[in-house]
Parts: sequence; C-alpha cells; structure tokens
Amino acid sequence: MLTRDLVRTAMNGLTRNISRSVLTTLGIMIGVGSVVLMISMGASFQKYILDQVSSFSGGIFEIHAKGLQEFGKETQSISTDDLDALSRLSTVESVAPVIFVAGKVRYGTEEITPSIFGSTKEIFSNFSLTVEHGRALTDGDIKGGQDVAVLGSKSAEDLFPSEDPLGKRITIGTRKFTVVGTLKSFGSPLMGSMDSLIYVPISVAKAMTGKVRYVDYISLQAKGDLSLAEADIKSLLRQRHRIDNPEDDPKKDDFIARSFAQATGVISTVTLSITIFLGLIAGISLVVGGIGIMNIMLVSVTERTKEIGLRKAVGAKRRDILIQFLIEAVSLTLLGGLIGIAGGGVFGFILARLAAKFLGSFPFSLTPGSILLSIGMAVGTGLVFGIYPALRAAKLHPIEALRAD
Repeated sequence: MLTRDLVRTAMNGLTRNISRSVLTTLGIMIGVGSVVLMISMGASFQKYILDQVSSFSGGIFEIHAKGLQEFGKETQSISTDDLDALSRLSTVESVAPVIFVAGKVRYGTEEITPSIFGSTKEIFSNFSLTVEHGRALTDGDIKGGQDVAVLGSKSAEDLFPSEDPLGKRITIGTRKFTVVGTLKSFGSPLMGSMDSLIYVPISVAKAMTGKVRYVDYISLQAKGDLSLAEADIKSLLRQRHRIDNPEDDPKKDDFIARSFAQATGVISTVTLSITIFLGLIAGISLVVGGIGIMNIMLVSVTERTKEIGLRKAVGAKRRDILIQFLIEAVSLTLLGGLIGIAGGGVFGFILARLAAKFLGSFPFSLTPGSILLSIGMAVGTGLVFGIYPALRAAKLHPIEALRAD
C-alpha cells in the first residue's frame, strides 16, 4: 500500500471525530508545554546567574584560609609574606589582600551591620567595581592609615536615605571615618551583598583587628593561562606552608584557591542539573498524556474493527494497519507537541518579562535544541504509547473482524 494512501487513511480516521482528537491531544499539549516552560525558565535562570558572575573578570582568583569554611580550624594561614610572594609570580597581574572588620556602622540615628573589607585600591578593579561619586581608596590612604571609607550603593542608601554621603563622618565600631566615595550598584538582587560592602584601607583594618601578619582573603588577578596561574599559586603556597601534596588533594591544603571561572563552571553544572530535574518532573504530565493517547487509540481500534477487517479482506497487510495506527498516534502527539511548544514558549516569555521587573534584567532563553528535544519527546510518546493499539489492530483476523458487532 502506498505511503500517501496510508497517511490519507490515517488522517480520515483522526478527522472522523474532531472533538475527541482535540481532547486527546490536550494532555500532550500540557505535557510538552510544561517541559518547554521548565527548560526555558531553567536555561533563562542559568543565563541570568552566569551573566551576573561574568561581570567579574574571568582571570580572578580568590584565596582564603580553609578555616573560613571549616568550623573549628585555624583561620590564620595566609600571611603577608605569602601575599608578597604571590605578587612576585610572573603569572599574577595584581593582588588585593582583604581583612574582614566586624562592627556596626552608624551615622546619626541610622545603624547597619554590613560586611567591611579592609583592602587596597586593587580590590575595585578585581571586583569590577565602579565609583559613582567621589573616589576609591588610594595608595596614600593605605600608607597614611587614613580613616576613609568607600560605601557600596546599598550601604550608602541605608545610612544616608536623604543626604549626600560624601564628606560625612560615619562610625565603624568606635572609630570615625570620612566617606570619600560611593560605588555604582550592580543592579541585581543576586549581587545585593556586593552593594552592601564598605571598604576601608587595609592599614586601618590591621589596627582595628590586630591582624598584622595575616590576611583573611586575597583577590588575585592572573595573567596569561589560568591553569598555569592556578598551578603556580598552589605550588607556591604549598611550598611556603610545607604541605606535601603531589596528588593535588584539596583536603591536604590549609587554604582554598579557586578562580571565578571554576565557580562559573560549578554554577553552570548546578543550574543545568536543576533544569533537567524540572524537565523530568514536567515530563510526568507527558506520560499521563501518552496514556490518554493509548486509551483513545484502543477505543478507536474497537470502534473500527469492521473497517480493519474490510481493509484486510481487500488486501491490506498487517504492516499497513500497524503503520496506519502509528501514524494516527504520532500525528496526535506531534500536533499537541507543536501547540505545547508554542504555548510553553509564550508563557515562559511572559514569566521572564515579569521576572525582569523584579530582578532588573532577566533574559529569556529558548534554544533550538530544546525545541527539537520537545518535538522528539512528542513523537516518541506517540510511538511508545501507540505501538500497543497499533499491534492489536494489526493482529485482528479479517473474518473475525467482519463478524464483530
């Protein structure tokens, strides 16, 4: 039997009961639409996070004592001598040490408890921070131990809701500081913690905390090959700390050294896993829709038993009947899948626009790969759940089929 005849016969079978065919595809529409929606939102969220992280330079490394993450261990393992040695590496562009200062920050009746970084001018370029008003820290501030501070946009807003912060005196702990600059906001809730930071000269932070020989954190700008820079950094610190670790086992180190590129890779893996998980959850509704397809096709086989018997009697082969009913099942799922893709994409776009109103920017992402995957899932559902009814129809004996009521 010619293929076009099989297709025409299958389409006639579907259009014989339009309302039932439409209702049958509804489950597939919802299933495929849910998968497309979950995948697109997961991909959009992944792109949103990576766009935020990419605002930092790709060559940035962070180094800190392992005790900052493992409770109960000594946190003072990164010394100022380590800092000097790192700055002399040929694969290192710039080094910005950080000492954390704890304390409340007050101005008049306003009081906040932000993170306070004692650092150098290099921290601003390493963190891709932009001064909006005033200036950043300078070498003169560090060498002279000047009591000056640069405020993140959120800290400036909280302390000075209706005043210009520049030149004002704030109190950090028991010490007075003059505000010399404010930073431009990152404009994203995800980076809100960065907007709350306050920066003071590291020389002043040493005096306030008593940390003279050690630093809490190092932001380091590498140059050239990142993997080579990472190897140099780890090798130098292990040599200086007398750590025998030829296997490169992070558990043996008393420090953590990682690049922002590595952090981006971890974030990408996590968000991809979440997207896949959400897609699988949404795929459950696709299975339910497939079961509906199988039920309706079984009913169709029962209703058209005489038709099948007649076709077999005039020469239709078992393979022709099988292909006809598979075409019907796949056509239903493909139609529902295409409508579901369109609906899921439109709904995802609307959600992305709504999210952008709260997050500042939220890209919508619907890749051709995800569309092809959804079409493949729809066709696969038709084949998987249509094969049993099609086999049942193909196996009917023509004489018994013609005798059926």
